[in-house]
Amino acid sequence: MARLGTGIGWRPEIADVVERMPGIDWVEAVSENLCPGHLPDSLLRLRERGVTVVPHGVSLGLGGGDRPDAGRLAALAERAEVLGSPLVTEHIAFVRAGGALTASPQLEAGHLLPVPRTRDALDVLCENVRIAQDALPVPLAVENIAALISWPDEELTEGQFLYELADRTGVRLLIDVANLHTNHVNRGEDPAEALGELPLEAIAYVHVAGGFERDGVWHDSHAHPVAQPVLDILTDLASRVAPPGVLLERDENFPEGDELRREVAAIGAAVAKGRATRAAAAGVTVTPRVSGAGPEAGPGVGPGVDDAVRQRLGLAQAALLSALVAGTPVPEGFDRARLGVQARALAGKRADVVGKVAPELPVILGAGYRPAFLAYAQGCPMTGGYRRDALDFAAHVLRTAEDQDPAVRRALREWWLERSGPAPRSARPGVRLARATRRVLLRR
Repeated sequence: MARLGTGIGWRPEIADVVERMPGIDWVEAVSENLCPGHLPDSLLRLRERGVTVVPHGVSLGLGGGDRPDAGRLAALAERAEVLGSPLVTEHIAFVRAGGALTASPQLEAGHLLPVPRTRDALDVLCENVRIAQDALPVPLAVENIAALISWPDEELTEGQFLYELADRTGVRLLIDVANLHTNHVNRGEDPAEALGELPLEAIAYVHVAGGFERDGVWHDSHAHPVAQPVLDILTDLASRVAPPGVLLERDENFPEGDELRREVAAIGAAVAKGRATRAAAAGVTVTPRVSGAGPEAGPGVGPGVDDAVRQRLGLAQAALLSALVAGTPVPEGFDRARLGVQARALAGKRADVVGKVAPELPVILGAGYRPAFLAYAQGCPMTGGYRRDALDFAAHVLRTAEDQDPAVRRALREWWLERSGPAPRSARPGVRLARATRRVLLRR
């Protein structure tokens, strides 16, 4: 694996800052936000300068009971090829559940949820990773995720789970040290113990991000400065191995360029501190090195996962997701209070993302947008993407809010009609004619 160096997550809101930032060797962009035929000019300019761009997927759901969707894999592969990326990355998580596997409605989490660290879940994950590896033109690296909740009756620690995954599939690891800190606060897991169990030679690169603690729960927000405990975990990791790349993630509440540069510098200092510790322990002069090739998959792939195993995992994940987004009973063994925190976090994130996907809705509804959306989310789980969710929310408000201000109702209805058909309503011949006629009449 080639050395990546120092990176930052590319986002449209900070595109200009990223382009001007010195010392940035590579960037990571959310794959689902890129259109291969219409890449942002900023990314194209970075590519022309020789800056590596890595597509980072968020929707495959490799940890789910179903096999990876061929269309999503093809889209990830296309972005890797268009960008000339040396690898692609995804998450060890499930993002949807239900459907044909469980003979129940398919639900979307809109978020990365943890898989149980059991033998069944590991078998399914390994097969799903192999399917993805076969479909991708470049190596795959998978990321450990942050979690608010723990599955009951887990059989493996996080380090053991990741080690076996890498050992059995040869997949590389994207280690998020902020997620290790999140799991330390929320689930009592020791980050040093997890690092000690990892196959460090399999690390492709490292994520660093900010968050905040509230009522004893750490929220991996990607919208706050990087906390010192996260930098300390990074130092610990760098004292054990030279990470091929380290990247700062920021998704919300973007600061000024100077603050981002200071965070990147703090990350570099944490890595340098760990490197010095490693060199002192070895009694040698520090020189950068490229990580090894990592574990390779064994010669025998073995039999495929039995469909009964997939179904058991799928049913368990569907029950958990339904409790989180549809208000069904909490599955046995889960912490009810912690599930409540997760459910509220999911609904809040859903409201925020729909407000970005359809920015007209918060404008039309004003201060009433968020409470109206949270009330809608309680009884209406997301079954498609966020754009579908925005349309469903608008339709729900039009059906249920009969005492709404007439002007607001008209604006919301116009918004829904414009977007609910196969083509924009304003582009349809009859609508164009009606609007042209109205303009003529108003000029008289």
